[in-house]
Order: sequence, then structure tokens, then C-alpha cells
Amino acid sequence: MTSGSRSALIFGVSGQDGAYLAKLLLDQGYIVHGTSRDVEGSAFGGLRALGILDRVRVHSATLQDFRSVAQIIQQVRPAEIFNLAAQSSVGLSFQQPVETIDSIMHGTINILEAIRFLGLETRFYNASSSECFGNTDVAADETMPFQPRSPYAVGKAASFWAVANYREAYNLFACSGLLFNHESPLRPTRYVTQKIVRGAADIAERKTDKLTLGALDLARDWGWAEDYVDAMARMLKHDQPEDFVIATGVASKLEDFVDAAFRCFGLDWRTHVETDKAFMRPSDISLSVGNPAKAARLLGWTATTKMPDLVGKLVEAELAKRAAGR
Repeated sequence: MTSGSRSALIFGVSGQDGAYLAKLLLDQGYIVHGTSRDVEGSAFGGLRALGILDRVRVHSATLQDFRSVAQIIQQVRPAEIFNLAAQSSVGLSFQQPVETIDSIMHGTINILEAIRFLGLETRFYNASSSECFGNTDVAADETMPFQPRSPYAVGKAASFWAVANYREAYNLFACSGLLFNHESPLRPTRYVTQKIVRGAADIAERKTDKLTLGALDLARDWGWAEDYVDAMARMLKHDQPEDFVIATGVASKLEDFVDAAFRCFGLDWRTHVETDKAFMRPSDISLSVGNPAKAARLLGWTATTKMPDLVGKLVEAELAKRAAGR
């Protein structure tokens, strides 16, 4: 699948998904532009880690500022826009609810309005989230009603409906991906999956003896980030704009994730892991699992990596970093 010299603009290129998506699109022949709030002050660690920073054309842009968004879109005039920006931590959203909802909702609206205002035929992908569904007693598909349980989820649900409205009202090629949890070595340390892997590695190296976590009985549908950005790209190559659930279809308890990580180091997690209510959220999701049947049927997409293979990849990457002295 190649795209000649088509151009793509990724808002939020400095994050996990932005970096992997940039690499995928570059490999497909795209000219890739990416934004960060302040290019001069951004480390672009993900792009550096993947060895592609010198191939991505980076720009400063602030999603909450319509003029900033419109200027960069007019300058680049991309064939495709991916909105992967905004505050992305569910836990942090409880501490910063206004900033979280504002960054998600207003940023999405500004991009949509800029595309409409400039009269472009740009195809637009919006990063929505499985968090919109809340608890899923059955695997969530695209028809399941939303029941958001965090400020982050409220913002993502609002942006999902904004995209749907612009698609219907203004005939824009705009779609949302309802992505379930997806991990990689590029995840920041505040994410629980990285905390677990790094904690197990520290215990194996005898740097510490304990790892403190929140609730362990939560179940999540964990996938591999590189798989999920492939789904994003496929959505904009589809013949019409549609929303898709992107998931593995399999849920695992956090306890099982912990067990798999500690087993990689020959450790029994029960000896080293303790729980603390201080790490629990005001409201949380006990079960989150998705049904990716539509993506398989219409996009030809299926997840290649599931838990515990995902855990093995994360552990392998962590050990490689430590061996390299980083």
C-alpha cells in the first residue's frame, strides 16, 4: 500500500501513537508533517527513538487556538490529518478536568472548523477512546451507548459526536477510532503498564523490593500500538468515512499483566506487589473489552499482538534500554 507523495499532518506527533504513525506513513511514501506546542522545547523522544526525527517536518501549533490550527493546515494543505493531541492520561484528567476536556473538545472542533473554513477535501482522523463506553459487560462495538466515567472520557465522547456532526452536516470525510488500550516502549512512565515492567526490572536488579499499585482486579483489552496506528491509516483509506472500534477482543486482568511481567524475570509477583487506595481513581472501569469485527470486515485489520506476548515485548525493550545504559 503506497501513497506516492501524499502529505499527512499529525497533531500530537511527539506522543506514542504520533511517532509510530509517522513512521508508518513515511514507509508508505507520505510527506509527513507533525506538530507540537513548542517545537524548540520539544524533545520528540518517540521520533528520535524510531530514528525518523530528521524525516518529519515539525511545526509549532496550539490546538486550542483556532488561528494557530488554521494557519498550519493552510500552510501544509495535507491530504490527511490525524488528531492525536490533547491531554491523554485518564488518571491525570481527574486532577485537571477543565484542561483535559477543553484540550480534547476544542482542539477537535478547531481542526474540523479549519478544514471546513478553508474548503479543503482533507480526510480527518480523530483519536477517540474505549473510555467512552465505560464498563463493557459485553465486548463493545460501534453501536454500544457511551457511559463515560472520567473527565478524559467525557471529552473524548464529546469530540466523537462533534466529528459525527461535521461529517453529517458538512459532508466532511471525518471519522473517529474508538481505540482500546494499546502499549509500546514509547509509553511515558506514568502509565501503569510501564510502571509494572520497570518495577519488575528494578526488583530483579535488586534496586528495590516492592512495587505499589492500585486495584488489580480491573480487566482491560490490551493491544500493541504499532497495530493500532495501522488501523488509523486504514480508516482514511477506506472508501467512506466511518467510525471503528479497534481492539484485540480479549480482556485480561491487571493481575494477569503483573504476573506475566514478573514471570519474565523469574519472580513471583505476590512476594513483591502491594496495593494502595491512593493509586485508585475516584471512579474506574472494572471491565473494558472491544469487538473489532467491523474493522476486520471493512478494513482487513486484526490485532497481531495480545497479552502476554505484549508484555514480553515490553520487557524485552526495557532490558535493551538498560543494557544500552539509557
